[in-house]
Amino acid sequence: MSVELQIRKTLRASGRVFDLDIAFASDSERIVLYGPSGSGKSLTLKAIAGLMTPDSGHIRLDGRTLFDAGQGINLRPQERNIAYLFQDYALFPHLTVAQNIAFGLARGCFNLRHPASHPAVQKWIAAFGLQAIAGSYPEQISGGQRQRVALARALASEPDILLLDEPFAALDPSLRQHMRRELAELQRELGVHMLLITHDPADADALGDAVFEVRDGRIGTRRSP
Repeated sequence: MSVELQIRKTLRASGRVFDLDIAFASDSERIVLYGPSGSGKSLTLKAIAGLMTPDSGHIRLDGRTLFDAGQGINLRPQERNIAYLFQDYALFPHLTVAQNIAFGLARGCFNLRHPASHPAVQKWIAAFGLQAIAGSYPEQISGGQRQRVALARALASEPDILLLDEPFAALDPSLRQHMRRELAELQRELGVHMLLITHDPADADALGDAVFEVRDGRIGTRRSP
């Protein structure tokens, strides 16, 4: 799958101006945008997901145009078939693990009385080893388990690509290292394409087939293994 992006966006707030001017293309399965906080990584991710509209440029995923300012194309987020994993995981606190995963289904089954019995939910509970906590609530499980639930919910919709916003930032260092390995193994096993943003060079080393450095709203260098 190929990702082709060339966008520009000017943001103004509190007398400050930030110019985002990002362009890159890659057909790697694991793409990492690496750089310091405030460099424009999250804005780029939001543009791909359809949560932020660039001023100009285009975004294409495997040849399919998601956004093209010149042609007046701007698909809604739900039309892009993209999954977005937020930094804080954004799990619903009043829903169980199984219900959270069910919420990610394209047609939804979160109103089912017993979502854990739904075949698609069972598939992702098994894939992430969540059988023992399927009936638990987010506050009752660990940080690593919450991340696995969020990943399962994101992948339940069978997206073309998974976008991850600093996925290990909320974890302690020892768990962060473990989850890097787990995510890498899951990505290889499931064959899902992903684009990850991070400020941590260890994330880029562990998870990037193609690594693009972002600084001051622009792509600096590219590194490929």
